Amino acid sequence: MQTSLSDRTRLSMAETLAGNRRGLRPALAFFGPAVIASVAYMDPGNYATNIQAGAGYGYALLWVVLMANGIAMLFQALSARLGIVTGKNLAELCRDHFPRPLVGVMWAVSEVAAMATDLAEFLGGAIGLALLFGLPLMQGMIATAVITYAILLLGGRGFRPMELVIATFVGIIGLSYLAEMLIAPVDWGAAGMGLVSPALPDAAALTIAVGIIGATVMPHAIYLHSGLTQDRAGSPDPVAKRRLLRYSNREVVIALAVAGMINMAMVIMAATAFHQGNPEVAEIETAYHMLTPLLGAAAAGAFLVSLIASGISSSVVGTMAGQMIMQGFLRRRIPVWLRRLVTMAPAFVVVAMGVNPTEALVLSQVVLSIALPVPMVALVIFTARPELMGEHVTGPLVRGLAILGAGVVLSLNAVLLYGFFAG
Repeated sequence: MQTSLSDRTRLSMAETLAGNRRGLRPALAFFGPAVIASVAYMDPGNYATNIQAGAGYGYALLWVVLMANGIAMLFQALSARLGIVTGKNLAELCRDHFPRPLVGVMWAVSEVAAMATDLAEFLGGAIGLALLFGLPLMQGMIATAVITYAILLLGGRGFRPMELVIATFVGIIGLSYLAEMLIAPVDWGAAGMGLVSPALPDAAALTIAVGIIGATVMPHAIYLHSGLTQDRAGSPDPVAKRRLLRYSNREVVIALAVAGMINMAMVIMAATAFHQGNPEVAEIETAYHMLTPLLGAAAAGAFLVSLIASGISSSVVGTMAGQMIMQGFLRRRIPVWLRRLVTMAPAFVVVAMGVNPTEALVLSQVVLSIALPVPMVALVIFTARPELMGEHVTGPLVRGLAILGAGVVLSLNAVLLYGFFAG
């Protein structure tokens, strides 16, 4: 009897956890959940906020990207741990342990976040396809919808084909930005200083900083990761579970480190190309058209290829997350085509209303940053409960770092809201 790719992957993981297989190749079987989650950290919303950060402030906001990536690593690792240890995803645990009125509010906020997420991802893919083929934006959106739905159908073949497809898109994005770094005349000394010198030059930089955090630490990715890990290796014994958690942590560090470097490369590219002569560049389309005369056709082409790969892959992941959120909070599972239709509807409305796509991307990231404390606080609470986590409950250091990370996000959101309402 022929076994599926997912079955073979699960068998390889089981043998490795039992101590029967060692080395790099068996370890690769554990790569998948964090790779899928990492797509959320390099979606088109990141392009919009990172272009604005680099063009407007040069390398000065690179430290925000580094900080956001560190927070993302911690919370994705905690999300994976929660799924592996409890066998449930974060939304299911919220439904089971929180009061019903609170669960309703959390679900509503999470659905808004899922729609804001898909707005950014869907628009990014559509912009890329429209620029590549010279299409109207609405036709680019229709093409993006068809492509993402076709990829989502792979979910019926098990978890591994989807993981490999998403990993391919991540590779395309990474290679594209590696090419950008080789082409652009980067001031590496200034970039290094931007990484280690926290500063916000003005009030507008605060809005972009919060947008970077909203585009980097994603609510739907925190929900999704806990669900992607829970069933991949069955129900291992305590020793095997500890090994599984170690493999999971390594995958999170590697996958999120790659995502972080891609985000930094986005800011560096924008700073190198636009900051000195064109600091007002804020739109993805403008950035693409200006890259050819500034850095050459190869740089513009790499930018466009990475944008399309980002938009399509992150749109797929956003739909997967939205389905898991609804299923977890409401015990309702809807067909993937209907979920795809619900989450992409706001993007069509935005374009039909004539709203500037890049402005919509940036505002969607601010919305995500406002929604982010909901899963962050829930994750901190659950991973600190011994009755849920047993021996894998978070220790004082990890718990303290998680509280600090959530506090940073909450504080930045409060400052942003105060500034907004105070005019």
